[in-house]
Amino acid sequence: MKRYLCSIIIGMVVILSIGTYYVKVASSASSLPKYTFKTLEGSDKELDPVIINATLQKGSNFYEPLTIESNTTTYASERSYLENLTGRQNQQIETLVKEHRSFMRGKDSISSIYEDDDFLAYARVNSEYTKSGNMDAEFDIGLLEKKDEEETSFQIELPNQGRIMNADVRDVQLVHSKLQVLTMNDVNSNNEKQTKEVHLYTIDVANKKVLSDKTLVSETFTDPNQVGFEMPIDIAPSQPNNIVFISVNKGVNHEDGFKEKIKESKLLSYNYETEKLETVKKGSLSLDMARSGYADGKNLYVVELNSGKYRVKTFDLSSQTLRNDTELDIAVNEEEQYTAAFKNGRVYFLLNEMNQEGKSNKPAKLLIADIKTGKTLYKGETVINKKNSKSFQLYFDDLEIK
Repeated sequence: MKRYLCSIIIGMVVILSIGTYYVKVASSASSLPKYTFKTLEGSDKELDPVIINATLQKGSNFYEPLTIESNTTTYASERSYLENLTGRQNQQIETLVKEHRSFMRGKDSISSIYEDDDFLAYARVNSEYTKSGNMDAEFDIGLLEKKDEEETSFQIELPNQGRIMNADVRDVQLVHSKLQVLTMNDVNSNNEKQTKEVHLYTIDVANKKVLSDKTLVSETFTDPNQVGFEMPIDIAPSQPNNIVFISVNKGVNHEDGFKEKIKESKLLSYNYETEKLETVKKGSLSLDMARSGYADGKNLYVVELNSGKYRVKTFDLSSQTLRNDTELDIAVNEEEQYTAAFKNGRVYFLLNEMNQEGKSNKPAKLLIADIKTGKTLYKGETVINKKNSKSFQLYFDDLEIK
């Protein structure tokens, strides 16, 4: 009897402790300002798919992540223990986990995912350094046939891993039943020279083997010279995509930081279907456009400042021609920083003004417009429900659309 009584007492203490914790959390969160968007123009229904991840800061001692979703503020301290343990996941990852929980277990990188109507594929490089200082690396491969929920998963050694220091998966495609994995690699050197490469691995999932390892780009340099590879922001990373752009940027390390020499840089395109790597001609797409652009597999969207207005240029990736040039109904402010997202024929434009100290007490603005016509579908600005909110600073991290 004493044993059961002891267990009951321990259980009650645990329950009371958890209850006390959540009461304190709720009390703490309730004292923080809530941010919502006040509609200035258009329909507030346009806000339903908008997710804004941000951070609230007060001085140097207070730091609290928050999410504004469907125009409602939720602080990290208001989420469940499990949600905070796993962290805030990419919206596309969350959707895939709900639809294919078994296959998605342990898979949290959207750049390693491919999905079409029939298949869901995954490719990641797992690596660790041995005592000898060499990298021991392997591909972690997964393929799900949606129709019958049949899963295939295996690990296979990364080719030529003895010369590779790091391999970062940047794109995964399924072409003619073969998995195409694009990586950016840092190559091991035995001298002062450094080498960076872009590789394309072709993997036969049925026979569980790597068919080929193709080096698309290779650049060797010596300090203080530097080389960097960049790709446009992929706004639909898991969707089928025939073309990828890679910008090769060369520069020199100075005392005041890395400076690019644009004249020594180039923009490349690779077509998975034709297997052709080409240098993009000047005049169709500039290097700056590709580096600062947003790609969805079919189009490249570029934001430009022109005559005091923001413009969105839409380029067709296959023909590399300008398809649309749209002016947005919002004025340019040099102190404003913008974050853009593109989905369902809309451009989502979030602007937040920052002074030289990185602070702003002015409302953030949100514009939602039709990409083709530029017609404003929604325009709003943040409002705060606390009188003492001026002592807080809100920093936007990213913008997602469901």
